[in-house]
Amino acid sequence: MKAFTKYLTIKTENKIEIINITEKINEALLESKIKEGLCLVNSMHITSSIFINDEEDGLKEDFQNWLEELAPYNTTKYRHSLTGEDNADAHLKRTIMGREVTMAITNARLDFGPWEQIFYGEFDGQRLKKILIKIIGE
Repeated sequence: MKAFTKYLTIKTENKIEIINITEKINEALLESKIKEGLCLVNSMHITSSIFINDEEDGLKEDFQNWLEELAPYNTTKYRHSLTGEDNADAHLKRTIMGREVTMAITNARLDFGPWEQIFYGEFDGQRLKKILIKIIGE
């Protein structure tokens, strides 16, 4: 069994942003030369997320609006703000959307269903953050 590790660094233009990273994951898979196995993609920061869904601008807006309803930005609402931080909402949004995804690799390709794409969700951006890609298999 082989293992391959790659890190991506992202700095978003906006504080909240959803970015399709599928092509970057496909590039890492090609680089790994692994044909059968598993690919884990993990956001290495507590205010960002990795998730799988459809590439559609309206859906990205829906996610952002829904998350804002569930965990609105508000510096007086959360106890986390007592520490001097103003990003409690971003921590909650990350928890809702998830930390990582794992996909099967079949015949040297990500084994997706129709329309599935990999997204990086940023909820407290405009600074450098890392994404881990770990691929294992043969």
